[in-house]
Amino acid sequence: MHPQVSWILSRQAALAVTLAVIVGVAIDVNAAVSVLIGGSIGFVANLGYVLRAMRMSVSSDPVKVYRAQAAGERLKFVLTLGGFALVFLQYKEVAVLPLFLGYTSTFVIYWLALLKRR
Repeated sequence: MHPQVSWILSRQAALAVTLAVIVGVAIDVNAAVSVLIGGSIGFVANLGYVLRAMRMSVSSDPVKVYRAQAAGERLKFVLTLGGFALVFLQYKEVAVLPLFLGYTSTFVIYWLALLKRR
């Protein structure tokens, strides 16, 4: 796996865990679990994207690379939708705001990765 991809994924996981601990101390355990679940949804979706897109884009043909990226995005969308559906169907005590805080925290890492490259 490319070092920058590993950096992004590891920081996403670390941020989700850190936020869960902070929320757990500041609010309660249910909110912390919700943050961790939201971060996990983002992490798993991004990991699925990376594995799918990288497996398919080993070519220098731009059409194949585009198709690999599109397949990765489709998988990411399905994993995200499936993750949220599973949470809302199975975890009745979910704290919605912390759940989405955990999920959106995974996007912050992309901005940090862009800043890191400069």
